[in-house]
Amino acid sequence: MDIDTVRRAGADDAADRGREQRGWYFYDWACSVYSTSVLTVFLGPYLTSVAKSAADADGYVHPLGVPVRAGSFFAYAVSLSVIVAVLVMPLVGAAADRTGRKKPLLAAAAYVGAAATTGMFFLSGDRYLLGGVLLVVANAAQSVGMMLYNSYLPQIAGPEERDAVSSRGWAFGYAAGSLVLIGNLVLYSAHDSFGVSQTMAVRICLASAGLWWGAFTLVPLARLRDRRSARREAALPGMRQLAATVRDMRRHPLTVAFLLAYLVYNDGIQTVISQASVYGSEELGLGQSTLITAVLLVQVLAVAGALAMGRLARFYGAKRTILGSLIAWTVTLGAGYFLPAKAPVFFFVLAAGIGLVLGGSQALSRSLFSHLVPPGKEAEYFSAYELSDRGMSWLGPLLFGVTYQLTGSYRSAILSLVAFFAIGFVLLARVPVRRAIGDAGNPVPEKI
Repeated sequence: MDIDTVRRAGADDAADRGREQRGWYFYDWACSVYSTSVLTVFLGPYLTSVAKSAADADGYVHPLGVPVRAGSFFAYAVSLSVIVAVLVMPLVGAAADRTGRKKPLLAAAAYVGAAATTGMFFLSGDRYLLGGVLLVVANAAQSVGMMLYNSYLPQIAGPEERDAVSSRGWAFGYAAGSLVLIGNLVLYSAHDSFGVSQTMAVRICLASAGLWWGAFTLVPLARLRDRRSARREAALPGMRQLAATVRDMRRHPLTVAFLLAYLVYNDGIQTVISQASVYGSEELGLGQSTLITAVLLVQVLAVAGALAMGRLARFYGAKRTILGSLIAWTVTLGAGYFLPAKAPVFFFVLAAGIGLVLGGSQALSRSLFSHLVPPGKEAEYFSAYELSDRGMSWLGPLLFGVTYQLTGSYRSAILSLVAFFAIGFVLLARVPVRRAIGDAGNPVPEKI
């Protein structure tokens, strides 16, 4: 084979890989609208109001006969959805590894989630149980879809380009969230001009996120390719696959130590994302338009924050930069406790603080973990990473809900989340990342 033929083959391969990468970005574009518009902005306050309309004289609803304060119902539903996701993910992950057919599973997860989200249009009156069921289904489906989506990364990008491809995926997601939030803000703020009620505007915003999710999922499904795994020993039934991964990870205790730290502080991050709008509406008395604007501010600044923290990591290393972000998270939540009610400007300042550390905390955590993965086991370990991402994310909403149920104060509930960042800081600080990278069999970067 002559040199020109080799070059043409390499160029064709690069073009195919670029086409797949662009398709891969669009799944983040498709599903991130659910996280932003539904989970972060609209569903928390709206489902809480529906639960309150169904509550008894003491302010409690009774799903399956269990007394639950109406203000805690959304947080408990989020916790249940994460538990369901953690039970389902090993089964789906094992099926993907065994068959090599990730794309049909991704399609199933995406369209189950999109259908449940679209079904939120029918959430009205006192149908809080319908809202809870749809939330559990949609949130669990989104978690499973993201696990499959992330597992494509080692296949479509080489080690030298993986950080850039991953970052572009984050950017696509934040961009989509910002774009749709602008449309949501226009509809919600001017609902009278469109001839719809405020409640109907919220229901339309919820359902439109599901339609967006389903429509743009067609792009990655058209461009991503399935690949059969050469590691036949990895094809185990669900929980056995998880057990095999855990046994292998016991050989790399420092990698596990990082995962434990990430599991703790990421739970705090995810809880702030899902409960901030409830805090703003119920405790601070802010309107939906203010909350939408605040989340839009977070989305925009998250891109800038991720880029800025990436540059900081070049000088100070990823670990130190993440530790600095955890301090910033703690200070931000502490400031949030003292926010005055009916003061949108102060809430916008809080949102800016969250946005500046949000994207960077997530992007650098994934980047740092990539150095701790033994060569040849990227997909297997990133499945465990996704489980760590979701695995204890039920505890933060549960603590938030229990704190509110015991105290009746959302300020106490938001302050309780400081514990996740403080404990995560201590656990991460104790991980000797240079030794962990060496033990995993990877070269140690100059700055880490």
